[in-house]
Formats: sequence, structure tokens, C-alpha cells
Amino acid sequence: MNEQSYPEFTGLELSPRKVDYLKFILEKGGTVKTTEISSGLQVDPSTTTKTLNELASAGYLNHVPYRGVNLTELGKAYTQFLIRRHRILSLLLTHYGLSSEEACSEVSRFEAFVSRDAINKICSSMGHPMFGVCGKISHENVCMKEIAIEHLTKY
Repeated sequence: MNEQSYPEFTGLELSPRKVDYLKFILEKGGTVKTTEISSGLQVDPSTTTKTLNELASAGYLNHVPYRGVNLTELGKAYTQFLIRRHRILSLLLTHYGLSSEEACSEVSRFEAFVSRDAINKICSSMGHPMFGVCGKISHENVCMKEIAIEHLTKY
């Protein structure tokens, strides 16, 4: 499943803290225990449990009490977008003189407030970059169509 399967998400549905939870779970991979999340994000276990329950109720996670959590298909698609958003914005800031480290740090402060539509437009204006300062940049189906058209018109 990919981002395009969920055209209704704008990228603004979640608070910056909930974004951190999803990214942490993606980085760990598989099923992640609540205690590991609490420790990794330096959050009280009761707060972690409450947030995980909210994310599960919204459809981003499968939460099995006393076992842990893993991403649903929606959670995976949304988290892929979160990574893409971070990488595009970080790359954008390096074009304005910030180092890779500075760009990643700055983007972490505001990325949760940038919509999916804005990211798609920024990505297009940058020529659909394949690599950012933080790694490979994936593209949505809409962007892939634009890339193919641009490629065909060049030759």
C-alpha cells in the first residue's frame, strides 16, 4: 500500500509529538514495546500508552496490550510521507546555506506544519530529487507521472 491509497490525508492530521511516535516505530521496525518507546522518546509510560491508544484508534497502529505496537497499512503510508517530507524540506534548506546537520535540526522544528500538497509542489519545483541530505527520497504516484512526462519531453 502507498500514500496514494489514502488521498484524504493532508499531512497535517497529527501533532508533532505523534509524528515522533510514528517515526520511532518505523525506525525500530516490527512490533515495538511500549517501554522501548517511552525510553526512546523520554516520555512517561502512561503518556506513551495514552498516545499509542489514540494512534491505534485513528488507524495508524495495531496495539496489543502488553505486547507492543506495529504500524498498520495506513500507518506505513503516513510514515513514508513523514520521512519524504523531512528529506525534501532538509534538502531545500541546504540550498539556502544550511549544513546537512543544521537543515535536519531546523526541519525537525517545523515539519509537522507543512502539508502534503506543499511538499508535492516543493518536490516538483526541485525537479523531483531522488536523494536528500538524510537519504533516498521516495515519490508519490502523482510525482512519478510528472517525472515520466519530464523525462519524455527532454528526449
